[in-house]
This record gives sequence, structure tokens and C-alpha cells, in this order.
Amino acid sequence: QVQLVETGGGLGQAGGSLRLSCAASGRTFGSYAMAWFRQAPGKEREFLAAINWTGGRTYYADSVKGRFTISRGYAKNQAYLQMNSLKFEDTGVYYCARSNLFPTVVAGQYDYWGQGTQVTVSS
Repeated sequence: QVQLVETGGGLGQAGGSLRLSCAASGRTFGSYAMAWFRQAPGKEREFLAAINWTGGRTYYADSVKGRFTISRGYAKNQAYLQMNSLKFEDTGVYYCARSNLFPTVVAGQYDYWGQGTQVTVSS
């Protein structure tokens, strides 16, 4: 019923910035939280950040606090992840996801997921 599509991934430099976008289509009505996860090569999927349905509350993993910012557009079917001060270990596939719970770091509590976008950080 709902499709999420991430864009904005690519090659970034250590210390630099990238901005990811997530657009939802289909039946996007209702009050849902949005979140970003990532999966680094050879590692488990990792929660990064979540934002509630109004965009007024956020929750971050310790690994990205102070560096990444999650936000929503005026249209609630849009979500963004501004990534600053990139590190080599930020490399991975980044996913946006939707949940009716906020906050939750449990991947199984998100009902829709994007296809992922690759982020590669190099010097």
C-alpha cells in the first residue's frame, strides 16, 4: 500500500556532508513516525534516527548524535537525513522506514521500508 524511495546517496568525503531524502507514495494517510537505518558491510542493520509524525520530536542513536539530523518536509510523506562530519564507518546502505510507534529502534516495528541507497565515505 505504501512505497518508500530513498535518494541522495553516493560518495562522500570524510568530514564532508550528504543529504538523503525519502519520499512515500501510495496510501500515506495517517500519523506515522519515520526513521533511518543503515547496514554496513558485514554488519547488522543499525537504527540511526527517528522523527514523529508532526516532525516536532526526534530520537537519535549515539553513533550519530550531533552529526546527523532527521527532518520532515511540509508534506508529511517526505523525510530527510542530513549527514555532516562523515566518517569512514558511516559507509553502508541507508534505509528509510515507517512505523506507527515513536520512538522505536526495533526494525520489526516498522511496517514499510525503502529499497535502500548506498553511501560510501572515503578520504
